[in-house]
Amino acid sequence: MSKLSKKEQRIRRHRHIRNKVAGTAAQPRLCVCRTGAHIYTQVIDDEAGITLAAASTVEKDFRAQKLSANVKSAEVIGQAIAERALAKDIKKVVFDRGGFPYHGCVKALADAARKAGLEF
Repeated sequence: MSKLSKKEQRIRRHRHIRNKVAGTAAQPRLCVCRTGAHIYTQVIDDEAGITLAAASTVEKDFRAQKLSANVKSAEVIGQAIAERALAKDIKKVVFDRGGFPYHGCVKALADAARKAGLEF
């Protein structure tokens, strides 16, 4: 049996999570992706297959703030995605951590989104 790399392990966990977590029009999925340099989030309606709102550290507004993949940046992105979702009357979402551990950046993003008004 061959040893899986960290990336392969994360992808395997993500597939397992996605079998149970799906976004609907009433309660879309808040998806988080974290790389070594950036954090990306999307609010997705899986039934229609569309992204309803998105925020990431690579956006022009956030590039000026020099945000990267750290807890401080995750809090800013979490607040931004919550504001954009609430602007489109999305109050309740299902959280999809994308196979990443619920710790550090991912936890900070979720807590900031909750504090800004999103419910999961």
